[in-house]
Amino acid sequence: MKHPNPTSADERAKRMLDPGFGKVFTDHMVTIRWSEGQGWHDAQIGPRQPFQIDPAASVLHYAQEIFEGMKAYRSGNAVTLFRPLENSARFARSAERLAMPVLPDDLFIAAVEALVRTDVDWIPEQEGATLYLRPFMFANESFLGVRAATEYMFCVIASPAGAYFKGGAKPVKLWVSDDYTRAAPGGTGAAKCGGNYAASLVAQQQAVAKGCDQVVFLDAAEHRWVEELGGMNMFFVFDDNTLRTPPLGTILPGITRESILTLAAEQGLKVEQAPYDIDSWKADAASGRLKEAFACGTAAVVAAVGEIRWNGGEQLVGGGVEGPVTTALRDELTGIQRGSRDDRHNWRHTIAL
Repeated sequence: MKHPNPTSADERAKRMLDPGFGKVFTDHMVTIRWSEGQGWHDAQIGPRQPFQIDPAASVLHYAQEIFEGMKAYRSGNAVTLFRPLENSARFARSAERLAMPVLPDDLFIAAVEALVRTDVDWIPEQEGATLYLRPFMFANESFLGVRAATEYMFCVIASPAGAYFKGGAKPVKLWVSDDYTRAAPGGTGAAKCGGNYAASLVAQQQAVAKGCDQVVFLDAAEHRWVEELGGMNMFFVFDDNTLRTPPLGTILPGITRESILTLAAEQGLKVEQAPYDIDSWKADAASGRLKEAFACGTAAVVAAVGEIRWNGGEQLVGGGVEGPVTTALRDELTGIQRGSRDDRHNWRHTIAL
């Protein structure tokens, strides 16, 4: 069902001039229900509006909730997604980890495509801007008891987003947390669930108080090994042409991360997924063995790291400026996403309008 009173073209254009990130939303949303016995049913697209849920809804008490982050790009006269089946697969793994029903790939893709087609006029045309897509699912059964719910709501909403870095990408400063960890073996670190992000916020506040942009989390067991940021994966570039990223297990398996591993190998780097301890990071940055470091994720794509800070010290990385490997990988990846470079891996998914 189309919105009975959609945003006017003039008002839409005004909101999209400087949308920021996650502040402006399109007119519609997709919803699909799941219940024990019926499975997935009642799929519909309609006006974006508040949910009406009971105060005893399971998600409010036991946090059964997962989500994904995706983007729709204008590519000439076409609209494309980037590796949406990977988002669907990760959504399924997150659902399994949180004892939630798995949404089939075809339903996931159909829901995203339906919203993009309906709200296609909300896709920005400015350089670096995209339509950010947020598929999510939550438990909406009304009960108080520690068990998996028997009713769930899947939804997709969309938000026009400007360039993540205004005025161009700038190296970020990172705070190494001594007080908090993000995940532990056997936990939910590899699932994209809201609880992981809620638990990271106090550490992120600490980072901002220390004059940094993001927080670096270390492992829970030894508090030594670099894992990831609050919402991004980490990469390190060494003077022997090696690109290293922490191994999966307790960290989120980023789709941007996986894509960079592939592109880096094609560009001649020696790629490895291996542990890297914080003391080595400090020493290698000081000696120059570590030439570059960068973080990656759907929102920012690739962000160079210019400095790390910790209790008692700080150290520039790569002289505090973005290095050539970081630039080359970001340019290649964003070029593929936006259609200006060859898509030799068939990562782009075109939506029929």
